[in-house]
Amino acid sequence: MLKLKHPNDVFFVLVSYLPVPKIIGEMKTKPTQHAVRMLNSAGIQPDLIIARSVFPLDKPRKKKISVFCNVAEEDVISAPDVDSIYDIPLNFEKDNMSDRILKKLKVKPKKRDLKNWAAMVAKMKAPRFSIKIGIVGKYFRTGEFTLMDSYISVIEAVKHAACFFRVKPKIIWLDSEKYEDKPAAVNELTDFDGIIIPGGFGSRGVEGKIKVANFCRIKKIPFLGICLGMQLAVVGFARTIGLKKANSTEFDKNCQEAVIDVIPEQKEKIKQKNYGGSMRLGAYACRLKKGSVSRKAYSSELIFERHRHRYEFNNEFRSHLEKKGLTIAGVNPEKNLVEIIEIKNHPFFVGVQFHPEFKSRPLKPHPLFKGLVSAALKRAKQH
Repeated sequence: MLKLKHPNDVFFVLVSYLPVPKIIGEMKTKPTQHAVRMLNSAGIQPDLIIARSVFPLDKPRKKKISVFCNVAEEDVISAPDVDSIYDIPLNFEKDNMSDRILKKLKVKPKKRDLKNWAAMVAKMKAPRFSIKIGIVGKYFRTGEFTLMDSYISVIEAVKHAACFFRVKPKIIWLDSEKYEDKPAAVNELTDFDGIIIPGGFGSRGVEGKIKVANFCRIKKIPFLGICLGMQLAVVGFARTIGLKKANSTEFDKNCQEAVIDVIPEQKEKIKQKNYGGSMRLGAYACRLKKGSVSRKAYSSELIFERHRHRYEFNNEFRSHLEKKGLTIAGVNPEKNLVEIIEIKNHPFFVGVQFHPEFKSRPLKPHPLFKGLVSAALKRAKQH
């Protein structure tokens, strides 16, 4: 319907898989032909066909798809398996995909410049060093398989920063529940160059993450805690300086030493089960403390970062925790909410209430991930 009303503004792309059966050893176009017929039966004709396969599409297959699917040969784009997701744009441009799309949409072609992108991909493929990064979570395990996409934004942010330093990150998945069942297992973290505790919800695996945060702080292992990771780093620190019952009210509603809690204005909403309006979402300002690791990383006093959480650092404990050695490195100037915590005399120990991974870009790595990778690289070289 949209295509009929706005033919120059609607563009259909079919992504179709072309199998290569091992026994036959020939790339088969028949599934793609059937897919186009099914689309045709719904009144849709693809403007572009992206041919996914193990191998690049050859000339005879392109022609065959063109004839039987009623598209120009130039509109059949080869999409073979590649080493990295970042190879894909370069691969598409071999078939001038962007020009074909712009031409069909009657948009004036833009000057193409993928030099910086190509240079980035080349750096990824020729690292000068490697680092071992552990990501401690609970969402990636299902039977004998690991769900790598559970923390995809964090993974890619690590890759962006690693590419900047021309190093290869070896990412290891660490199940937080293991450290609850076997506390001594936390000693394996000494083999890592950096540890990340990403965001999450719920109490499962929380005590294991606290053990990890404490171990990294004491053993001076580069550490980045994101959202829940930052909150648990605070809980762990509080317990080691005398607040033995420190916790978050997310996990203990009756906690007497709630170093992490819901801010007063949100408590009433939660009481009324108005959960939709009780989360802190979107970008908020953060003023960085002069001389802090974060201020040095950002090279700026005021930053804006994206949030997605409900619980906050409890300012009732702020003064006490600061006196005991916790650095409050970033604060929201509007509501005086703690955004970043650090530990002094540590290679890199930073916890942030926001999600820095959301703002990391391939050609512009996030400052905090660069800081973590830089510290991890120094540790790797020392080893």
